Amino acid sequence: MDLTRHLRHFLVVAEELHFGRAAEVLGIAQPPLSQSIQRLERELGAELFDRSRRQIELTMAGRLLVGEAGRFLAGEERLRTTMRQAADGELGTLRVGVPPEMPAVTLHALLGHVGEETPGLHLELHELTTPEQLRGLASARLDAGLVHHPVEVPGLRSGPVVEIPLGVVLPRTSPLVLTRPGSRPEAGQNPWPQQDHGSAFGFRPEAGSGANSKPDPQPETRRPRGRPWEIALADLAGHDLVVFPRETSPAWYDRMLDVCRAGGFSPVRLQHARNPEFLLGLVLAGQGVAFEQEAIARREPRLVWRPLAGNPLVRGIHVVWPERSAHPAAARFATLATEVLTRDAAGTPRVAPRTSPSPTPRPWSVIYTP
Repeated sequence: MDLTRHLRHFLVVAEELHFGRAAEVLGIAQPPLSQSIQRLERELGAELFDRSRRQIELTMAGRLLVGEAGRFLAGEERLRTTMRQAADGELGTLRVGVPPEMPAVTLHALLGHVGEETPGLHLELHELTTPEQLRGLASARLDAGLVHHPVEVPGLRSGPVVEIPLGVVLPRTSPLVLTRPGSRPEAGQNPWPQQDHGSAFGFRPEAGSGANSKPDPQPETRRPRGRPWEIALADLAGHDLVVFPRETSPAWYDRMLDVCRAGGFSPVRLQHARNPEFLLGLVLAGQGVAFEQEAIARREPRLVWRPLAGNPLVRGIHVVWPERSAHPAAARFATLATEVLTRDAAGTPRVAPRTSPSPTPRPWSVIYTP
C-alpha cells in the first residue's frame, strides 16, 4: 500500500469535504479517489468520514488523522530531502588528509569556503604526509586527501593540480638578504658571518657611540623596491639545505634536489625536518636554507622569503579520492579546495566567509561508509 499517496488524498478530501471537488483538485476521477479512502480506512482500521449525511464530515478518528498525516508527510519530505543532499555530498562527514606544511591562512580559507558552500558537510581533517594519506585512502580510513604531485597510484581519481611557486627562506642576517643578488661570498668565505644585533635589522651603531646614539640608516642600495630581490639557485652555493624527509614525498623530494643541482646548487649537507616549525627553527639557527612558500616563512619575523629566479621549484598539490565507493562529497570538495589553493598560489585576496548572527543549526552528522 502506498500510504503516502493515500494520506495525500485523505487530506484533500478532509479540506474540501466533498469527493467530487477533491477529485478535481487532485486531477483524478472520483471513483479511484473513493477507493483510495476506503483502502486507507481498512488499513488503519477506522472510519475517517461520516457518510450518513448529505454533507460528509470527519469522524473523531479523521480529525485526529489530519494533524498526524500532516506531520507524517512533512517528515517524509524532510527525509527525502536529507537523503538527496547526502547523496549529492551536501551532508555528512568527509574525512580529509592535509599535508603538515599547509599554512594556517590556507586552512582557514579552506574550512570557511567549504562551510559557506556546503554548510551541512562536516570536514574531519587529519594532518598526514602524502604516503600516510595514500595508506589511509587504501584502507578506507580517509575519503579524500590533499597530496603532493605526482602521485602514481592506481584506483584513485584526482582533481586539477595547483602549482605553488617556492622561494628560499633565509635569516635576516644572511648576506643574500643584505646584498644584491650575484654578489655571493667568495670561495672560503663564511656564508653565515657573525653580526651584531643592530646589523640584523639593517644598521650598525656609529663607532664610539653610546647606547643613545642614532643608528645610521641602511644604505639605499640595499633596500629592495617593489618585488623582493630574486635569488638564483647558484647564489645558494656553499649552504646547507633544510628539507623534509624523503619518505614524506619521495617523488617531489628527488625532483627538488635534481632541480637544485641543475641550477648550480649542490647542498653541502641535508638537514631533515618534518614539522614546519622545526624547519624554520633550523634556518633561524643558521643550519641551512629552505625552500617553502611565502606563507610559511611569515610565521617567523626573523626570517625572510625571497623568490627564486625563474621559478624553478613549483610544488604541485591536488585532491585525490578513490574511484570505487567514493564519498558523494569527494568531487565537490576537490573543486572547492582547488579554488582556495588557486587563489593562494596567485596571491588573490581572500573574501571573509559570511557569518550569520543566528546560525541555522546543522543537521545530524552522517558518516559515509563505503
